[in-house]
Amino acid sequence: MKINVKAGGKKVTLYGELPRQLPNMFGVLTITFGADVTHPVSSDDSSPSIAAVVANVDWPSATKYVARVRSQKHREEIISDIAAMVRELLIEYYQKTNSRKPEKIIFFRDGDSEGQFYSVLHFEFNALLSACQFLEQNYRPKVTWVVVQKRHHTRFFPADNNSLKDNVWPGTVVDRVITHPREFDFYLCSHAGIQGTSRPTHYHILWDENQFKPDELQGFINSLCYTYARCTKAVSIVPLAYYAHLIAYRARLYVDGSGSGSDTTSLRGDRSGVSVGSASSSRAAIPAVQLLPPVQKCVQSVMYYR
Repeated sequence: MKINVKAGGKKVTLYGELPRQLPNMFGVLTITFGADVTHPVSSDDSSPSIAAVVANVDWPSATKYVARVRSQKHREEIISDIAAMVRELLIEYYQKTNSRKPEKIIFFRDGDSEGQFYSVLHFEFNALLSACQFLEQNYRPKVTWVVVQKRHHTRFFPADNNSLKDNVWPGTVVDRVITHPREFDFYLCSHAGIQGTSRPTHYHILWDENQFKPDELQGFINSLCYTYARCTKAVSIVPLAYYAHLIAYRARLYVDGSGSGSDTTSLRGDRSGVSVGSASSSRAAIPAVQLLPPVQKCVQSVMYYR
């Protein structure tokens, strides 16, 4: 399946679910973004953080994603160069859709804690709008901004025993009682718990100009979880967050030269893969921001990071 994706193939498309789940977006050009920032290990006090942004370029199939990646200041959570990355991805989308601009944007931001919500939103949302203005002076698509959180301690159990060994069924949504009393958020357990207790993903919608109904956005995200390129089942988190994490991890290997000094914390939230940085990643050896080597143009438009 990984070779199939690298060669430009696809295993499933999102097109069939759109008329039922998002009728107001059926036939409307939409682009979905995913963004993530990975940081070096705690013992490394000089290596740069890696920011990655991915976007689909084949709506409504939503199976091909183009990526852009940048290095930035050590442990900086805000994506400082997000405007340039989004601008490049919008141009890529524009070229692959016969010079048509997306009317709606759905942005999935991974890795933000609750204390960072509005500081990150203020900077990155405005940077997104400035990138749109680059294509056309009065170009202003409607934006929905979703924060994806997996590192929490919330677990769900069925009231009655079932065949999934006390795990809830795939597609279970909780959007009341334990969620925010005023803001738009929900928990989605999109995957089947094969081993252990399923950890649901928390989606917090910070900005919604598209005015999605809860059922529409929940169904849309659940369907996206079935389109992950190298899995035959639904994954636990929206694939755009996975892709952004993968390209950021790959870019860190360019900086470190190996995986020894990188933060290999998985999306499940465990830290079993974190290793101690070597002497090569000391403060004296690496500058404040180490530039990444350029990616060849012949592979920038394909999913080479899969």
